[in-house]
This record gives sequence, C-alpha cells and structure tokens, in this order.
Amino acid sequence: MKTKLKQRDCRCDGISRRDFLHLGTLSCLGVSLADMFRFQAVAGDSARRVRSPKDNSCILIWLDGGPSHLEMFDLKPDAPHEIRGDFKPISTSASGIQICEHLPRTAKVMQDVALIRSLTHELGNHDTGARYLLTGHRPTPAVNYPSLGSIVAHETGFARAMPPYLAIPNDGVGGDSGAAKAGYLPGAYAPFSVGGDPSRGDYKVRDLDAPEGVSFDRTQRRQSMLKSIDDFSRAIEEGPSTQSRDAFYEQAYRLITSPQAKAAFNLSGESAANRDRYGRSRIGTGCLLARRLVEAGARFVTVVDTGWDTHQQIFKALPDAFFPGSGKLPALDRAYSGLLTDLKERGLLETTLVVLMGEFGRTPKLNSLGGRDHWPRAGSVCFAGGGVRGGQVIGATDAYGEVPVERPVRPEDAAFTILKLLGVDPIKEYLASGNRPLKIMAEGSFISELV
Repeated sequence: MKTKLKQRDCRCDGISRRDFLHLGTLSCLGVSLADMFRFQAVAGDSARRVRSPKDNSCILIWLDGGPSHLEMFDLKPDAPHEIRGDFKPISTSASGIQICEHLPRTAKVMQDVALIRSLTHELGNHDTGARYLLTGHRPTPAVNYPSLGSIVAHETGFARAMPPYLAIPNDGVGGDSGAAKAGYLPGAYAPFSVGGDPSRGDYKVRDLDAPEGVSFDRTQRRQSMLKSIDDFSRAIEEGPSTQSRDAFYEQAYRLITSPQAKAAFNLSGESAANRDRYGRSRIGTGCLLARRLVEAGARFVTVVDTGWDTHQQIFKALPDAFFPGSGKLPALDRAYSGLLTDLKERGLLETTLVVLMGEFGRTPKLNSLGGRDHWPRAGSVCFAGGGVRGGQVIGATDAYGEVPVERPVRPEDAAFTILKLLGVDPIKEYLASGNRPLKIMAEGSFISELV
C-alpha cells in the first residue's frame, strides 16, 4: 500500500560527481527549478518557440484513486440499495441533468458543464489506469508516452516567464511510471511541481526567491549572474550542459525576476471572499492557484487531489461524516464550482478548458466494507470551458452503472479531444528514442458532441 499525505488519502495498491558539482553551483535557484530550466536549455532553441495555433489553456483536476461515478455524476436511484447506495440525486441548472445531493454548488453551474457518463476501459490498476488517462495511450513497456501536459508544453515552448506546464502540488501520479511526466520527450517538458500544501497559511512556492544576501537590483543582477557562470565554467570542463548554460540561466532568470509570474504564485493577493468561494481545502486552494497560473500565462495545470480510493465506508468518506472538513465531495464541490464561476466572471472560461476526471469508476455493487472497488468499465468525466458546449450529457450506462450502453468514450478519445481543444494536432508525429516516428495519438477521435 502506498502512503500519500495522510492515511485517509492512501491508495490501495546514482548521481555523478559532475552532476553534484553542477547542482551545487546552481543551488541559489533551487534544485527543482534549476533542473527544469537546465533541461530546457539542453532542449535547444526549438523548445522556446511558440508553436501552438491556439492560446487556450487547460486546468485538469485529477481525482487520484478512482472517483465513484455512482456517488457523483451517474446515480441510479431506481436500482436496488446495494447498487444505488445512500445518496440521492438532485436537479441542476441544466434541464434534465441530475447529480449527487452532496454537490449542490456544482449543480448550479452544470449549464457550463458537458458530462460524459460513458468513459470506459479495461485497466483496473491505479498506475496503469492513470497512465492510460493522462497520456491517451494504453501502457506498454515498449514506449514511455508523454503526458498531455508535456505535449502541450512541447507545442507551446518557453517564450513566457511562466512555465507552460505545472503540477499542484506535484506530478506524483501513476507511481514510478510517471503518468504526468514527459515520457519520451526531453525532461524540459515535465511539469514544474509547486510542492507543499497550498491550503497552509504559511504556504510559499519554493525556488522563486533569491537566497538571503543575493541582490537582483537592476544594475547588478545580470552582472553577478554572469560572474557566477564564468566561475562555473572554470570549475568544470565544457560539456553539453555548460554549453547551453546561457539559455538555462536566461529561462531561470526570467521566472525569478518576473514580478507578474512570481505574483501569480502568491495567494495572499486573493480576497477572503474568493478564497472562501473555492474553499480553504487543498483542492480548493489548488484550483485557485491554478486559475492564477493560467491567468499569468500557464498553458496546462494539473491539480492533483488524493483520497478517492474508497474501498470502505464510502458514505462516510465522501460527505463530512468523519469530522467537519473531512468530506471529499464538499471540498470538491466548492473547488470545482468556484473555479468555473471565477473563470466565467473574469472572462477566462471560453479560453480555459477545465477537465475533471480520475483513473476509473467504482464497482456497481457495494462490497462488505461498505465501499466500492476498482471498476474501469464505466466512469464519468466532465468538460467545461474552452469552447465546450455545456448543459448536456454525453453517453449513458446501464441500469446498474456497469457498462456504457450509449456512446462509449475511450481514454484515447478523451486525450485526442483535450489536445484538439487546445489547438494541438493529435496526429502530428514526434521522434521517440532511436529517431522512431510516433504519432502523438495513434488512436482516438474527437468527441464531436462537445462543440
């Protein structure tokens, strides 16, 4: 069993001397930030060109562990109790669409949401399921496919001070497989992980400030940085990393000296009322931070919320039944509805695609512990913004929520559609290791009902 954060958030299932010296020299920028931009420099000038034909952004809310479609967006009130469970459906702002009673705020924004009830695949393991959904490719040992965010970063490049792809709090999805990472693409296209817990009162994103005693005033900052570069080049022999150091430092320099980029990470700029609208939970503050990052120029932000692996006591784990603030549904309800409402008020919803999903659904029949187990054959995913036509349901499952009986949607289709809505050509070819040409998406088709 893998431990993540608190117990209730659990899911069931060598450095060389040269590298050490290199990282030590760059420690004033922080290891994670330094690594990211060192990779970007090695990627070369082509990585810094803006190549995307559209300027849409994406916020992906990833419910890690497998959210239950039967307790959220696909309730079966007429089924036997061991199928339907304890929760009741409620009406929404979209005519004819009902969702869970514990998502009342989300019910009010469903006119902006396209609800897909027929997501289906066959991989019931957390890591493989996550890889399938986050890359659009069935996992195989032959190819390590890049995540959707990494593809968007590759197509966008690094022309802006804000990194194109970020993860809140980190990219630790899919275990060692790195479902949210760069795959066969260069490491430059992995997400910048903000780290920490955004809901903490003292939260601060690491690596964005110069250490104490280092000044970046206008007349001295570049000179002192160039001196550090010269000292560094004398310390070790020339190599690929040192040859590309100018580009690396330029990228790092642009982020840590950009007032607009740094301000986006600072939640203290938000009003108390808006913070309350999102909720003060991890997912709430994560979604608020994601909005700020998109507003500042990020192209793909993944907000990871753990704790959705509800094998037991599902009717206590999802609402606030254990203790106030413990419920997954109330926290998600505030965060998701708050994000859609805030984006709409700011005129950003049309250019920001918001996707809500996890790796699979849950078993139609409750188990002996009052929970539901892994069930990849049926699940739900929500699309909103980014040109999506809201207020509709796409697909349907049978009377027990076991399998799709109408318009099945595969992970390949979801991935193909996300990329297309972000202006990326899903059938474009990349070169994997060994100069092997691979289409970004070898399978899948656009979910035309969304637009």
